[in-house]
Amino acid sequence: MTEKEVNLPQTDKAYIERFLKSLETEKHYSEYTLRNYHQALEGLLVYLFEGSSGSGSCFESLKPVSMRSYIIDAQRTGISKRTLHLRLSAFRSFFRYLRIHGLMVQNPIAGVSVPQFRKPLPKFLTEKEMERFLDGPAQLLEKGENSPFSAARDELVFELFYGAGLRISELVQANWGDYDESSKCLKVLGKGKKERICPVGNQAARLLKAFKTSHAVKKGRTDPMVQTLDGGRLTPFWIQRRMKVYLREANLPEDLTPHKIRHSFATHLLNAGADMRVVQELLGHASLSTTQIYTHVGLKRLKDAHTLAHPRA
Repeated sequence: MTEKEVNLPQTDKAYIERFLKSLETEKHYSEYTLRNYHQALEGLLVYLFEGSSGSGSCFESLKPVSMRSYIIDAQRTGISKRTLHLRLSAFRSFFRYLRIHGLMVQNPIAGVSVPQFRKPLPKFLTEKEMERFLDGPAQLLEKGENSPFSAARDELVFELFYGAGLRISELVQANWGDYDESSKCLKVLGKGKKERICPVGNQAARLLKAFKTSHAVKKGRTDPMVQTLDGGRLTPFWIQRRMKVYLREANLPEDLTPHKIRHSFATHLLNAGADMRVVQELLGHASLSTTQIYTHVGLKRLKDAHTLAHPRA
């Protein structure tokens, strides 16, 4: 810790801690989000402290002019627009919290112009690409580059991503007791500690039954559904690294992530005519607007078809 960080106003540091605690206990934000918010707010506090007289709270007297300066200086450092917008999202939530608790009179970011950032369309695999990818564990088994356990486990992992649209955190937390074989549904704990029920699809259900019979017959209700050879719980990092093996096998870009399989799940459902609100429930999105980004992908497909087929396109 630097001398500058030690001397930061204790009042402001306490505001940040109280704010983060409220997000954790009341809104159940993830550890990842809390860490990012903490870094953003500490960074802003250091910036404000460097330009202050060194006495009193930096946040209580914060003005729009200081936020404009912060945005300009942040852009000069070369950070991406996406990163800047993520920081600003943290600031907005924090300032709202301070105003609600009477610690700030005006919102210092209100009316401050920020660089435009257009959220990119989600990347996804086509149905044929997904087929190639999901064939990877069996193909490596045939080549002698996979064990029967690893092939069965890995096929199950990625089929659950695609067959149920799970987040990576939801999959690694899933236990055998969360799955109901009769209904072919999995209970998962999503963002904000919200539970939802996910149908897993016939293929995933078949793989779950086969894996339990062949490799996890002695596992109890509290044991992890996807596991290491010695029965431990898989980590997100391990799954991401393993995914790259099968991306290479399928000649697909190695920068694709498990979350892109979730994007593929949503896009394929909507392209096949699924109702958007149903897809919203399956994905566990709190807001329909979050799900609507997938309609842009579907609309592109419709526009392409229109261009090819309509006489006046």
